[in-house]
Amino acid sequence: MTLEDLIRRLREFADARDWEQFHTPKNLVMALSGEAGELTSLFQWLTPEESANWRSDPELEANVLDEIADVTLYLVRLADVLGIDLYEAAAAKIERNELRFPRKS
Repeated sequence: MTLEDLIRRLREFADARDWEQFHTPKNLVMALSGEAGELTSLFQWLTPEESANWRSDPELEANVLDEIADVTLYLVRLADVLGIDLYEAAAAKIERNELRFPRKS
C-alpha cells in the first residue's frame, strides 16, 4: 500500500461514517496525542533492555503494533486535512536537521 492509497482509504473510511465533521485539526491532534500517550505507556516502565526486546513479549508486541498503527493513521489523516504532503514535510525537516546538526568530521 502506498501513502496515497492509505490517504484514500482513510478519507473513504471517514466519509462512509460521516466523520469528516469530527476530523478537525484540533480533534485529530488531540486523538494523535492520546494514541502517542498510549504508545508511551507501553514502554514507560520497561528497562532499556526490555524496550529493545519488545517483540519477545507477544502481548506487548501486539499492543505496540496497534498503537504504532493508530499514531500513523491519525498523523496521516491530520496531514491530509491540513493539506500537508508528509514526504515533502519530512524531507524539509531532515534537510534542516542536517544543517543544524552537521556530520562529525
